[in-house]
Amino acid sequence: MLLQQLINGLTLGGVYAIIALGYTMVYGILELINFAHGEIYMLGAYLGIIFLGIFTTMGLTAASLPLALFLTIILSVFFCAAYGYTMEKVAYKPLRNAPRLSPLISAIGVSIFLQNYVMLTQSATDKVFPVRFGDQHIRFLNVDATYVQLMIIVVSAFIMLSLHLFGRTRMGKAMRATAQDKTMSSLVGINVDSVISMTFIIGAGLAAVAGVMVAAYYGLVNYSIGYIAGIKAFAAAVLGGIGSIPGAMLGGIMLGLVESLGAAYISSEYKDAYAFIILLIILLIRPSGILGRHTEEKV
Repeated sequence: MLLQQLINGLTLGGVYAIIALGYTMVYGILELINFAHGEIYMLGAYLGIIFLGIFTTMGLTAASLPLALFLTIILSVFFCAAYGYTMEKVAYKPLRNAPRLSPLISAIGVSIFLQNYVMLTQSATDKVFPVRFGDQHIRFLNVDATYVQLMIIVVSAFIMLSLHLFGRTRMGKAMRATAQDKTMSSLVGINVDSVISMTFIIGAGLAAVAGVMVAAYYGLVNYSIGYIAGIKAFAAAVLGGIGSIPGAMLGGIMLGLVESLGAAYISSEYKDAYAFIILLIILLIRPSGILGRHTEEKV
């Protein structure tokens, strides 16, 4: 029973961690909470349904399903990355030197716009994922794990490792330099605008991957799923230490495990509350988060 809940928790935690990475990357660069990030995740889920539905009408078979799912994720990432790039250019870049409240209001406005955009174009009813994976599972150590759960855990681990290695690349180093000091970064030849745009592109792409995997896992999506997932992922980023990529990963995994274990051993009616209770406890003990660093502003 415990091992089963750990599998369930790692599945949820992997999704929360991927979404939280987008929050923490943008905050690390701009010190901005992108409250529209959850809606990009929601768009990824809808795009996953649309593209896999297209492949299904083309005569999808069991042998071609993995390839179709892979192509669906790639296409969803591409379109969501375009949304993220456009969102940064339209809603955030013009307000880069404005008071901090202005981009925050803009982020909330983009979130509301995307929710209503999807509701009007896709209707307010739930959408069903074209392929059901619920009955396909493997059993080991008296634990049932579906193929989708294993896929989510493996893909999440791969993304986290890839993002860690990406930090050693030229662009990764430019992102870290920009996060530390935008002015000095521009003086040494770093194109700060390009770095910020790339941050939004990567974050939106990660959200798209999470959206497709969640759509495949639950089989149903609606236009409001981005709100709850976004709030939980933001809580995961804060729990691990906002601005810290390893912290976002750790916070997401912890949140998923707490939610799964709490629902199994305490009460499933309050599963959404357990994560926030843990968040409050951690922040009371360590206000900067588990892996966050407290920095004093010099004047």
